[in-house]
Amino acid sequence: MAGPRPLALFLGTSLTAGLGLDPDSAYTSILQRKLDSAGIAVRVVNAGASGETSAGALRRTAWLLSRDTVALFVIETGANDGLRGQDPDSTAANIQGIIDLVRKVRPTPDIALMQMYAVTNLGVPYGRKFGAIFPSLARKNGVELVPFLLRGVAGIDSLNQNDGVHPNVQGEKIVAENLWRALEEEFRKAAARNHPNEAHRRN
Repeated sequence: MAGPRPLALFLGTSLTAGLGLDPDSAYTSILQRKLDSAGIAVRVVNAGASGETSAGALRRTAWLLSRDTVALFVIETGANDGLRGQDPDSTAANIQGIIDLVRKVRPTPDIALMQMYAVTNLGVPYGRKFGAIFPSLARKNGVELVPFLLRGVAGIDSLNQNDGVHPNVQGEKIVAENLWRALEEEFRKAAARNHPNEAHRRN
């Protein structure tokens, strides 16, 4: 008999927490509904924390991993580092620390890292160095690189809340669709750990 649904844990900032929205409208909740509709037996856990830097995410990681057995660990961090102009090397070291902690867990979860970017007012050289952190770490560690979650949403007033940063309900639907396209196969792999036939199902 298949065991409990494997977990997909999203470690993130306010962009994952769904700041300013009903929890049911956050992209993680939309992803859960997509998974349920597709018959993919994975439970999404929203571990977003508003205002958190990569250093804070690193400090939380061991505790999060100690609570449940995670099959897929998705990392969304760095946005607040970029807003504060933090040294990209420091951000990279923190994310590497998160990956290292996840890799110590048995059974080892699959890992996905979301691409993030710095705000443009910090200058082109900083933005270039910051943006390069994510593909570099993904290559180095052999983890899935997920495209920028605000693709098609950032900078569009009608898709964001009044702060111009966090998606509104409509924007969150686009974010969820972006992530669904990027992570569907990872979700299916996670489900297959407890449900061997799941990897072959397509609804």
